[in-house]
Amino acid sequence: MSERDARHKTSMQKLKRHVDEKVAQAKEQRGQLLVFTGNGKGKTTAAWGTVTRALGYGYRVGVVQFIKGLWECGERERLIDDENLQVAIMATGFTWDTQNRESDTRACQEVWREAERMLADESVYLVVLDEITYMLKFGYLDIDTVKRALKNRPPEQTVIVTGRNAHRDLVAMADTVTEMQETKHGFNAGLQARRGIDY
Repeated sequence: MSERDARHKTSMQKLKRHVDEKVAQAKEQRGQLLVFTGNGKGKTTAAWGTVTRALGYGYRVGVVQFIKGLWECGERERLIDDENLQVAIMATGFTWDTQNRESDTRACQEVWREAERMLADESVYLVVLDEITYMLKFGYLDIDTVKRALKNRPPEQTVIVTGRNAHRDLVAMADTVTEMQETKHGFNAGLQARRGIDY
């Protein structure tokens, strides 16, 4: 065995011991709160990937789309016929297009009632609150209302929160927080969003 191969083997043995120790320490089994935030692309895409994973095991899933619901969504189109998937969509689309605080608040509160129903249903394994961070930032939803629903959800239920500028209380509550960091984005150079890639 070469010196380089020997170093590699030693390094991999050390890594395996570390991983095995972490696996052995992970004993708790329960639903989780995941937050996908940051200015980079991919928060909603990651959430839909987890939806697909849960559906693949036959679990019931609820998705509430607070912003992009009126846009085409390839993942939603592909999965919508799955009997284990329920989707609720805020009827106004992008709030910067509507520019009407009163109607946006009303639409948000209406779809939030669907979210609360899902969050109280122990048969729903995964709930995605897509772009809910905007609703909190704009004041359409009260953070204490959202926190209460998250705290009181069934213990086996996992929730994914997506959107930029996640409220600090949600970050503090979360089990896992992933921040998508934008290094470069084609949109800033004039590239249009591409069907089947960006939506």
